Amino acid sequence: MHLIHSYIVTYGAIALFVIIYFESLGAPLPGESALIAGSILALHGDLNLYHMLIAVFCGAVLGDSTGYLIGHFGGVKLIARYGYLVRLTPERLQEFENIFKKKGPYIVATARFVPILRQLNGIVAGSLKMPWPHFFIANAAGAAAWTLLWGAGPYFFSGFFHPIYEKMRE
Repeated sequence: MHLIHSYIVTYGAIALFVIIYFESLGAPLPGESALIAGSILALHGDLNLYHMLIAVFCGAVLGDSTGYLIGHFGGVKLIARYGYLVRLTPERLQEFENIFKKKGPYIVATARFVPILRQLNGIVAGSLKMPWPHFFIANAAGAAAWTLLWGAGPYFFSGFFHPIYEKMRE
């Protein structure tokens, strides 16, 4: 947590944008932890809350959108070539496509709250050829809810998170 704290204090909302963008694109980065740390720093005046929330929302939407493009233009080839490594057979892929056709927007919007799904959300949606408008709206809705929950939540419920902030400052 100390490493995240120092980057956020030094680079502000830009650091959060970069962390969230690359996490949403699939990199194993501590997105929620960074967002909570940023919220606590905003609470104590070290970071502007509104700038942070905008940066995080934009990073989340753009990261997933980039993942969508990667999945849309190259995901099927990657799955066909390496899918067997994660037991993703053509039959399973067809099952996922059927599920995405029925419940794709709900999956995309709620995947933001599940750690591994958050990183693969855009790539999977693009690979399964989810229509771009549906993906974009669901992605933006999920990113907004996630940003407000983990970004504004600790800010407004500061009494609970104050001991964590004090521990970070040590």
